[in-house]
Amino acid sequence: MQTDPIADMLTRIRNAQAVHKKMVSIPLSKVKVAITKVLEREGFVASYDYTDGNYPSLQIVLKYYNNLPVIDRIQRVSRPGLRVYKSKTELPVVNSGLGIAIISTPKGIMSDKEARRLQLGGEVLCYVT
Repeated sequence: MQTDPIADMLTRIRNAQAVHKKMVSIPLSKVKVAITKVLEREGFVASYDYTDGNYPSLQIVLKYYNNLPVIDRIQRVSRPGLRVYKSKTELPVVNSGLGIAIISTPKGIMSDKEARRLQLGGEVLCYVT
């Protein structure tokens, strides 16, 4: 039983990039697809696809530049034992604006830049640089 499936997803991405895998497979959920959409929109992953079947999975194609992973650091912030919520005025700026924070808002999961534009706060899921 997994207590934190988002942390598992981030760890799978981190481990796959450490050994220069082209693609990583993750058990499917709506939240993971939403996080992956944000990563693709912000240019941190190349693409994604999901498959149905006995064990539905999310296939993420990782992105590299000059043989180095585009994602330098991916870190879980809010976790089941300690939730981290920020208002629209307290949203974090990651790596002086070069990274993103993924935020779960009432309007869905989005980057900190989108949440600032829409003036929304929410739960800070992770930081990506």
